[in-house]
Amino acid sequence: MSTPAPKIITSAPEWSLESWRAKPIRQQPTYPDAAALQAVESNLRALPPLAAPNECIALKRELGLVSQGKAFLLQGGDCAESFAEFSEDNLRSFFRVLLQMTMALMYGAGCPVVKVGRIAGQFAKPRSTDMEEMNGCSLPAYRGDMVNGMEFEAGVRDADPERLLRVYYQSASTLNFLRSLARGGYAALNQISRWNNSFVSQSAQGRRFGQLIERINECVRFIEACGLSASSMEAFSEARFYTSHEALLLGYEASLTRQRDVDGKFYCGSAHMLWIGERTRNPDEAHVEFLRGVANPIGCKVGPSMTRDDLLRLFDTLNPENEAGRLTLISRMGVGQVGDKLPALVRALKEEGRAVVWSCDPMHGNTIKSPSGLKTRKFTDILSEVRQFFAVHEAEGTYAGGVHFEMTGQDVTECLGGAQAISEIDLSERYHTHCDPRLNASQSLELAFLIAEELKKKA
Repeated sequence: MSTPAPKIITSAPEWSLESWRAKPIRQQPTYPDAAALQAVESNLRALPPLAAPNECIALKRELGLVSQGKAFLLQGGDCAESFAEFSEDNLRSFFRVLLQMTMALMYGAGCPVVKVGRIAGQFAKPRSTDMEEMNGCSLPAYRGDMVNGMEFEAGVRDADPERLLRVYYQSASTLNFLRSLARGGYAALNQISRWNNSFVSQSAQGRRFGQLIERINECVRFIEACGLSASSMEAFSEARFYTSHEALLLGYEASLTRQRDVDGKFYCGSAHMLWIGERTRNPDEAHVEFLRGVANPIGCKVGPSMTRDDLLRLFDTLNPENEAGRLTLISRMGVGQVGDKLPALVRALKEEGRAVVWSCDPMHGNTIKSPSGLKTRKFTDILSEVRQFFAVHEAEGTYAGGVHFEMTGQDVTECLGGAQAISEIDLSERYHTHCDPRLNASQSLELAFLIAEELKKKA
């Protein structure tokens, strides 16, 4: 039996649902009509939460297994959800690819996979500057459909609080539909052949997935030959699925936070898991202040500027009880820095006995601009950062617990390379992202197979 991780004694000031408002805050839009914003937040406070506390607790329990090296975290979805691309087909395609990736990881690595989508709330994005200039005109930067419109037009770029309500209702519809797929037989192992789609099935990864399907079907036939019905067993007929997004607009997050009667804890009902970005992780500022007080599992991006002392202070602020599954650290170093920057941070938490899930985001540190001016990422850089992430944890004797991708189920051409050999010439053919470039379905599945091979080496 493993020894329980020691608790961390801190003297944190008292937290309240409004205490974040007294702190400095970054990455917030300026709303022209403050009264309209307050009215929308009041409406949100009267609506039911999207994620229930018992679901958040279940996810924390599963992430606790990841922190112990007994499961693996797969977190993925859109860079930024949009109102324009919301459709049944797109949601079904996303969920299908996530299930395909799960099967590849689970079958190859021989461990449970915790599935967390960047979905049903990922509508806001941090920006490098508040204003954007074009042809001598200066307008507020596009901060995602949660805030303003993408078109570079006066008025469209004004922050509109009514968009918060639209985000809530679209997120509710998204979550309801994904739950119906997860629990309605779509994710059943004996229906696995239905998960293929034409462009993946015609690729090298599709053929490889077809071989995996046949091996899984052989296992299912064996189980049923033993007198057990795979379709009647919950583990084989349903999929547990959770939602997550970056907690950026704290007025929205706080408005959907509720206190649980059973234990008095506060749970943010906008998602099962929330994370803090690289730009908003200062322990003295509002985003950390808000998330330290909610009981959801939370994540924090860890970039190359993070120091050992900063990390330990951040950990102690966000997870003072050293609770397994509470905190996921999402490394996003970039292919050229992960080998130099990550080891000292991993070592620090190991030496201090901190219970943590380490996950790898190989996307955000590897964004480049193509000659045509489009933002893109190289598949080789993404894969290299993942492999270096695994190598660091192997060298430090720690567990590489997960991956965090920006991906889509659509056949887009936004990231270079992969088995499809997408070139710079191909980028503009199907470049649909509202913000950063995403892996398409084939690239996502290819990466899942490659990660499964890394996991299998260490099994």
